[in-house]
Amino acid sequence: MKFLVVEDEKLAADRLIVMVKEIVPESELLGRADSIKSTVRWLQTNPSPDLIFLDIQLADGISFKIFDLVKIEVPVIFTTAFNEYAIRAFKVNSIDYLLKPIDKEDLEKALDKFHRLFKKPEDKVTYDAAMMQKIVQMFSNPYKARYVVKIGEHLRHIGIEDIAFFYSMEKETYLSTFTGKSYDLDYSLDQLEELTDPKTFFRINRKYFISLKAIKDIISYSGSRLKIKISEKEDNETIVSREKVTEFKNWLEGNKN
Repeated sequence: MKFLVVEDEKLAADRLIVMVKEIVPESELLGRADSIKSTVRWLQTNPSPDLIFLDIQLADGISFKIFDLVKIEVPVIFTTAFNEYAIRAFKVNSIDYLLKPIDKEDLEKALDKFHRLFKKPEDKVTYDAAMMQKIVQMFSNPYKARYVVKIGEHLRHIGIEDIAFFYSMEKETYLSTFTGKSYDLDYSLDQLEELTDPKTFFRINRKYFISLKAIKDIISYSGSRLKIKISEKEDNETIVSREKVTEFKNWLEGNKN
């Protein structure tokens, strides 16, 4: 079994590859991609894999757009952080899905399904364009519902509602929860701005991207700036940069699109 992994979270991709090789030792990783653009380029310039693991939500959009840009005739196992009820609509025929962080037992069942349905390399899949369009509409919200972090040798997902703020420090990016715990991420703050709902999070300066729910107090500061106290971080006072003050006030009033 030769497979391709499309995943924009490096830790999640690494863990998936390890688990696949543990379950199917003779499997071969042909390649990995982390965006719609890189996936299309890979599929256009490499031999077709037997199986594709495809994250639904990539940094540059919903991965179903790939089906409009390149012909795919091999089975796909989708990976996603979305809730199960939203996925059932397209769990048909050869298509399967795995909720992140991926459980090894669920992965084993999905691979078993793949081997049962596709016993010969020449077995092809036809993906219904109308069904794919329906799925794209279903997942039209481009914002992540949760992020995957590494804790020791384990992966854990943290819901966006549990995140107080994101911050950068010494060229690394972290998320901080309302319980005061911090975890490093594979994303930059610029990427997080694209992936996180702007109605609930605001980039107050180069280093902080905060949740509305985390704001404990706002204090007038020198030079028409604003100082923010963030809940669960009594010693963490952050400043809204001067050029962002007006936009920040509009955001507080719900005027940010």
